[in-house]
Amino acid sequence: MTDTSTSGSTGRIGSVVALGGGHGLSATLRAARLVADDITAVVTVADDGGSSGRLRRELGILPPGDLRMALCALAADDDEHERLTRLFQHRYGGTGALAGHAVGNLVFAGLWELLGDPLEALDAVGSILGTSGRVLPMSPVALDIAAEVVGLEADPRVVRTIVGQVAVATTPGSVRRVRLTPADPPAADGVVDAIDSADLIVLGPGSWFTSVIPNVLVPDIAAALARTTARKLLVLNLAPQPGETAGFSAEQHLHVLRQHAPEVGVDVILVDPRMQLSGTEREHLERAAAGFGARIETAEVAQTRADGTMKAVHDPALLAEALTVAAVSGTGE
Repeated sequence: MTDTSTSGSTGRIGSVVALGGGHGLSATLRAARLVADDITAVVTVADDGGSSGRLRRELGILPPGDLRMALCALAADDDEHERLTRLFQHRYGGTGALAGHAVGNLVFAGLWELLGDPLEALDAVGSILGTSGRVLPMSPVALDIAAEVVGLEADPRVVRTIVGQVAVATTPGSVRRVRLTPADPPAADGVVDAIDSADLIVLGPGSWFTSVIPNVLVPDIAAALARTTARKLLVLNLAPQPGETAGFSAEQHLHVLRQHAPEVGVDVILVDPRMQLSGTEREHLERAAAGFGARIETAEVAQTRADGTMKAVHDPALLAEALTVAAVSGTGE
């Protein structure tokens, strides 16, 4: 493993494309905005729960929650825009029709109806928030995730199919494989162009089966990732996610990615040295990385508690440092 925890900054990155959803993607974007001149977030659009699920079903729009979070992660940090960001993230209380809806989700829905196009609506929200990059859905159509799961029946060999992002994320069984419905969806306008012109592409951290893997199941995105000359960085989660990847080793995350998108390679795999990995687990991880043709770099990228222990939350400044190193590692620059 290459230890980059004490490496100095290698300068700014021209263009970063980050793929994922939820809090994991937001962490990457908060880091990227510190070191990148151009940022594009490519966001999973399969959420079917909460406010996003309700708006998706009632209005026939893309689920806005993960898109909203990405926009807020890139919002300007002056006082005015910070207030607007807090407003967009605010959820209505009470028990009425608005209960649980995030204000930003409703604004996006309204702009979509007004402008007639989801990408125009996202750009309009970005203008309101003063974002430092662009947020795009991975596909222009709302998608569903279907998963093959074992462990839900008395016979552990029985495979059941469950459908829906919430159902997959919370299943008590073990997810073996996921697919998108409808199958082979198109990529949203601008996504492939962003990947083709990127200097660094970041996958993860995030929910593996419901945020990270879905992006590589879009054929146009997978093909662009396979041919791009950009450095490709895989940021491993700091801890297993309860339900979705409980019991998964770091090595298993790589095998799952390879299983779903064998044509997509990775150049750098980022690991925090404080993660709970035994010596054997590290050896297995290195072997799996070699199968990708990737190098493993270690860097402290997580927040630290008052007692000095690692918190399973990424620190934007530390992750930004790791991004700059990954952007040029192995290039001879």
